[in-house]
Amino acid sequence: MAAIVVASLIGTHTSDAHGIAGNRYFDGTLGFDDPAVADEAILPYYANSAFPAQGSNTTENRINWAFARLLTPTLAFTADSGWLHQNWPVGHTSGADKANIGLKYEAYRNNEHEALISVGLFWGIGHSGAAAVGADGPNTIQPALFFGKGLGDLPDSLAWLRPFAVTGAIVDETPVGSTRAMALAPNLATGRFDSVLSPGVETLHWGFSIQYSTLYLTSRFNGGPPRDEPLNQWVPLVEFRFDSPRGQYTAATVNPGFAYVAVAWQIAAEAIIPLNRAGGNSTGFRAQLLFFLDDLIPSVFGTPLISNQPARSQIAW
Repeated sequence: MAAIVVASLIGTHTSDAHGIAGNRYFDGTLGFDDPAVADEAILPYYANSAFPAQGSNTTENRINWAFARLLTPTLAFTADSGWLHQNWPVGHTSGADKANIGLKYEAYRNNEHEALISVGLFWGIGHSGAAAVGADGPNTIQPALFFGKGLGDLPDSLAWLRPFAVTGAIVDETPVGSTRAMALAPNLATGRFDSVLSPGVETLHWGFSIQYSTLYLTSRFNGGPPRDEPLNQWVPLVEFRFDSPRGQYTAATVNPGFAYVAVAWQIAAEAIIPLNRAGGNSTGFRAQLLFFLDDLIPSVFGTPLISNQPARSQIAW
């Protein structure tokens, strides 16, 4: 893998796996998914956060992975899971995170106006995670909407706003079948963990980001169609994430950070700042390394699995 990464850094072939619409590159966000439909992998995603859970408080270290493979130029199969380690007042627990698989489809693209919309349908595989870390959830169905809109098409009178873009996601996670699930809860009286019921509830996951593309501050942006893809740039951003379980308090965080995108990879990092008690007890941190697989390993990921249709241009108007 190290040799492949080095080769990608010095290679010159054109990429088409990024979340690009015209002059705009939409960051691979950390708190929720971005609107790109592409061959890509996140390996790893790391997060450290502290939050209330099971009537107590825990500090969690999370390592996750995600994978997407194009079936057609606009449809991808996705999968993700991970590993959790949690520190509680009475000890610590570790175990696998719940696994998800699904499909994601690019529904709308307008390169001139820097607009991108995709939809998804995902299955949270019931009881695929460990009860020790609260991941023993029931089966869930998760319809989703993802969007991105850049402001690079604004007139000259508003040129100072052109570097900005907004992305967002809405995912409705709904349990199906039996909602029975188990978890471990700390018992301060005994200094041990008790096994308790933790039934799944419908949860709305939603959020948005405000991004600033430094490309618009350079001569690479001329107001017309781009000469090449808007890569090799820094993109500062702020994400706002909300998790709203039915009948419970919404967990809210604000997440300022940055990303750097190259031809075959993106690296990003953010602070996790709670906006309310449900959102956390203290400031946390997360980071991820995102690979664009059709640039990293073009011999394997160069074409969709079940279609020979040409890919849509990401920059042509």
